[in-house]
Amino acid sequence: MRALLQRVSQSVVKVDGEVVGKIAKGVVLLLGIRNGDGLDEVKFVANKSINLRIFNDEQGNLNKSLLEIEGEMLIISQFTLYGDTRKGRRPGFSDAAPPAVAEPLYEAFIEEVQKNGVKVETGRFGAMMEVVIQNEGPVTLLVESK
Repeated sequence: MRALLQRVSQSVVKVDGEVVGKIAKGVVLLLGIRNGDGLDEVKFVANKSINLRIFNDEQGNLNKSLLEIEGEMLIISQFTLYGDTRKGRRPGFSDAAPPAVAEPLYEAFIEEVQKNGVKVETGRFGAMMEVVIQNEGPVTLLVESK
C-alpha cells in the first residue's frame, strides 16, 4: 500500500463538476492499493499517516501531527501510484489491486482514519476526478506499508 500525502491549506474534489469532498487545513492522501494488501497494511499506513509530524509547531519546526492540529483529510483512491514505468512509454498497472479487492480496502482505510477522530472527506472510488490541491510548504511525503 502506498499513500502520497500532501500537506494542504485547503482542497476540493469534483466528479462531473459536482463537489464531492472538500477540506480546510490538513492532508490530501492519494491511496494506492496493490495486490496482496490487507487489513494489516490499512492499519499501518493509516496510523503512520495521521501521526506523521508534518505540521509546524510554534517555532516553525515540523513537530505536529494531523491529530494534534485537528486537521482534516481528503482521501482519494489512485491506482496509478502502482504504475510501473521501467519499460516502454506506457505505464503498466499489474501491481495495482483490481477494483473488487481495492475498494473494500479503501473503505476500510477511511474507517480506520475516522475512528481516530479525523474528519474525512473522500473522492469517489473509480471515478474520473478533478482534485484541486493547495499544497502548503510544499510538504509531500510517500508512506509505504512494510
